[in-house]
Amino acid sequence: MTEPVLVDISGAVATLTINRPERMNAMDSAAHLALSQALDALADDDSVRVIVLTGAGGRAFSAGRDLKELSADLSDDQRREIDARWARVERLTDRFDYPKPIIAKVQGTALGGGFELALACDIIIASDDASFALPEPKRGLIPFAGGVHRLPRQIPLKAAMGYLLTGRSMSAQRAFALGLVSEVVPATELDSVVAGWAADIIACAPLAIRAIRQCVATGIGRPLGEAMAATYPAEEIRKTSQDSIEGPRAFAEKRAPQWTGR
Repeated sequence: MTEPVLVDISGAVATLTINRPERMNAMDSAAHLALSQALDALADDDSVRVIVLTGAGGRAFSAGRDLKELSADLSDDQRREIDARWARVERLTDRFDYPKPIIAKVQGTALGGGFELALACDIIIASDDASFALPEPKRGLIPFAGGVHRLPRQIPLKAAMGYLLTGRSMSAQRAFALGLVSEVVPATELDSVVAGWAADIIACAPLAIRAIRQCVATGIGRPLGEAMAATYPAEEIRKTSQDSIEGPRAFAEKRAPQWTGR
């Protein structure tokens, strides 16, 4: 049986590939469970500094929830098996303080839950043929895995409502213009550009990266003064770390810092 999510670790970068190209990388319960288990394992792997999430085949990042599984006429045993998988899943879209930065590498379509997966990542890099949409209202559904909340927080409200209320598709170029996508590149350059972003993150201190992500995630919904006055556990760790000394020392000594994550 083909693995629904492939895990490849190269140096400090782990690439998670949704591996259902015949279904446009739509996420069934098995794929969600595999992705959840991979994220759990990588969270505890100190050798991994950056995670890249992508889809196999080039046609789609992910077409979202596998509606065929959702609507299938299944036996009681099959339904219990699916329910048992879901009981073990912690979705990426529900992980609000994940310890590692995640880059979405998007080629082709990112639809519904696939778009919501990308929205849950820290950075989106898209090929120039990529497109994004939340078509749930056309199916009598809503994008409740974060789409209705994340999209209005990541682009202007009126633009977000236009896409949410119509299910219209957004091109990669439009997503870049709205600030949703960090870079748009030809498909032939996508791998190398994503590798460059990952390398730039890895060059930074890991405790600083974690503190920045935590400050943004927990401070973005607060008034500015309150957010700046708040205490952030990851930042408290960073402030007293060896790396907080190593960075300025390496700068003064005109050498590359040697990060220990401690």
